[in-house]
Amino acid sequence: MSLKNDLLLKALRGEHVERPPVWMMRQAGRYLPDYIKLRKKYDFFTRVQTPELACEITLQPVDQVGVDAAIIFSDILVIPQAMGMTVLMEEGKGPLLPETVKNKEDIEKLHTKDAEERLSYVMQALTLTKKELNNRVPLIGFAGAPWTLLCYMVEGKGSKSFDKAKQFCFTQPELAHQLLQKITDVTIQYLKAQVKAGVDTVQVFDSWSGMLSPEDFKTFAQPYLIQIADAVSADAPVILFPKGSWYALPELSNSSAAGLGIDWSLTPQMAREMTHNNITLQGNFDPSKLLAPIPEIKKAVRKMIDGFGTQRYIANLGHGILPNVPVDHAKAFVETVKEYSAVSNSVVS
Repeated sequence: MSLKNDLLLKALRGEHVERPPVWMMRQAGRYLPDYIKLRKKYDFFTRVQTPELACEITLQPVDQVGVDAAIIFSDILVIPQAMGMTVLMEEGKGPLLPETVKNKEDIEKLHTKDAEERLSYVMQALTLTKKELNNRVPLIGFAGAPWTLLCYMVEGKGSKSFDKAKQFCFTQPELAHQLLQKITDVTIQYLKAQVKAGVDTVQVFDSWSGMLSPEDFKTFAQPYLIQIADAVSADAPVILFPKGSWYALPELSNSSAAGLGIDWSLTPQMAREMTHNNITLQGNFDPSKLLAPIPEIKKAVRKMIDGFGTQRYIANLGHGILPNVPVDHAKAFVETVKEYSAVSNSVVS
């Protein structure tokens, strides 16, 4: 059966769309009252590892906000977990990995086989969600990028600068590349398994790549992002989101990725110029702007679409939605995109 709404997939294939598709990073979760009820009942990894709960949370924004795609409720740190590391999640504080990767021995201990089996709860959640969606909208799978996962695995927690992770890469580059390759191998297995379980497209989140200089990005992030895109794109379209790494757009736009997520650190026009309009772009609304009055949100959304044009474009945020965004503000964002073709004639081919 074909999808009732396949705008996202059309945009990723570069096909003509009557308006841009819209979804929001972190749309399944923290700002929705129904999610907050579940958060009070179940701890974070129970929500992630229980297929019925993950499915319910994934469907909430489709039903309540009207987005054009569902993204599975999960976490990027399920990969370090599957590789044998302990990952704790404290509500309001973020992740904690009590035993970090420090040396060759730690890297050798990491599991790289059977990722699919160890993460079978994600596959079950995907299969269930795909069934419950009943072809209404596409389902997006995802993983964290190798550089971003290395940051957590070496640092042990979130950080403003990830100095420990960077020190590890700069002082022991050989070990860093061994670790990055191991993460890459597991991530490829994981994303391919997600496609088998029913996802229509996948996104790779490089949340901390903007910590790297252009030269270091080329060394520690880009080769692994490209490896993942090359390995998975035959199975499903791949969206790469290297947050803060606007300087990488020209090279990444020539990779086998179908889409590139961008944040608000550059204008739509710059992004189009840097990619020669040969790849679908996604973004780049500042999530904090969703706290502005609704008329201001609508004006800013229309301006954003004017900048990107309606083709080869996916309306989204430049990072995850904030927990304090009112639901009607999130709806206003989505509805403004959906109304765009009706209010505007500026269709860019």
